[in-house]
Amino acid sequence: MRYSEDHKAKTHQMILEEASRRFRRDGVGATGLQPLMKALGLTHGGFYAHFKSKDELVEKALQHATDSLRASLAMHLGPDAPASALIDTYLSPEHRNNPDHGCPLPTMSAELGQRGQASAITDQMVGDRLANLAGKLAGDDAEDKSVLILSALVGALLLSRSVNDQALSDRLLNGTREQLNLLVENAAD
Repeated sequence: MRYSEDHKAKTHQMILEEASRRFRRDGVGATGLQPLMKALGLTHGGFYAHFKSKDELVEKALQHATDSLRASLAMHLGPDAPASALIDTYLSPEHRNNPDHGCPLPTMSAELGQRGQASAITDQMVGDRLANLAGKLAGDDAEDKSVLILSALVGALLLSRSVNDQALSDRLLNGTREQLNLLVENAAD
């Protein structure tokens, strides 16, 4: 059976999107290639027609997640959204409850760092987030505040996903969101 010319490109994109979702939801280590390919109706051996290794897939999936998140934020918030809008969106119950469509940093950064697989993509993602936040903050210490804000965002989201107690999870999101928004407001004064 002959496939259309764009079949390989479409299949490659399907694998990339599914891996991106699973890596953000379950982590890299918990995402096996065989179950990933089976979920797409493909064979495990077919994976290697698209990627040299799982490491290559991780890099490309992380880049895909970064690009998707950037596009989603631009579409929903607009390029001139204040820092408070980013904070509110990031620390929302919707973001907490849908890790497969959210920021990959809470799920993947700790795992990749522990495995000694921190990557240029992770560096780029963190750098981009810091620069974006710093550009939305006032004062000479905007870069330092962006480090604090990003660290608090990722940490609070990660912790809110890691507890079973819904009230505690909400408290982690709400308390961090309120404190970060106070920090942003006070920086503007």
